[in-house]
Amino acid sequence: MLLALAGLAVVGHAALEARDAGRTVSPATMVRPFLGVPGALVAQPRRLPAPDVLLWRAGVVTVPVAAVLSTLVIPFGGVAVADLSVGVVWFNAMEVLTWGGLWLAGWGPNAAFSLVGGYRFLAQGLAYELPMMFALISTATGAQSLRVSDIAAAQHGLWYAVWMPVAFVVYLAGVLAFSFLGPFAYPVGRDLAGGVLSEAAGADRLLIEAGRWLWLAAGAAMAVPLFLGGGAGPGMPAWAWSLVKTLLVLAVLVVAVRRLPVIRADRYVEFAWVVLIPLTIVQVLIPALVDLNR
Repeated sequence: MLLALAGLAVVGHAALEARDAGRTVSPATMVRPFLGVPGALVAQPRRLPAPDVLLWRAGVVTVPVAAVLSTLVIPFGGVAVADLSVGVVWFNAMEVLTWGGLWLAGWGPNAAFSLVGGYRFLAQGLAYELPMMFALISTATGAQSLRVSDIAAAQHGLWYAVWMPVAFVVYLAGVLAFSFLGPFAYPVGRDLAGGVLSEAAGADRLLIEAGRWLWLAAGAAMAVPLFLGGGAGPGMPAWAWSLVKTLLVLAVLVVAVRRLPVIRADRYVEFAWVVLIPLTIVQVLIPALVDLNR
């Protein structure tokens, strides 16, 4: 399911890219991103002087693996692979693991551009991680549980996206940030010849690129139980509502990837610490006060 959602996101992004360039949107245009996959699988990796191959490979593999592992706690139609009592913490831990993976992918090649790209992701992470953690805490506080299925069930009658709008928007921004796509593509900027991706070739580059889109899909899927009531809805089974909501969130994220400009990490750090963190702290206080008054 995660692979299918990530594939749809890539297709949607390719269609928007073609339309923005004035080209005809056709099936051939939308599948173009996948045509290079066979060649990437058999291509030789880059040979660089004195790379740390072990750390490099570990970082490259960590990004997509962490994205897949994050979905274990996401209930789809009310059923999760692992309905952990600390599911929110697990999801956040897998996202933080991506920090380490992408840093290693930048450090391992022993090259300037990839190293600067890794530092950029760390700086970006300092900006988005705390607001996103407060956004996650808001939902857990409202449900008085860290279990993702409990959070979805607690939204009977009113979605958290409605009465926790700041947390919802900050969470969606965080999804774009840990996917390092769209406005948060600074670690792979063109001014660095691709940054973290500058020395990645063949299967290495394919894994990192796949990890980005897998994370986007995983973040969209997690938004449904956290903020949109999970699989609850009239007239359709729970799995169908989960799928519809996930596709809608994914569509919003794909449009944001294509439409929003890239933000420099230093500017986003300032905005996060001055504006986002105070707002998300206030957002956490709202469900906390509601719980105290029950």
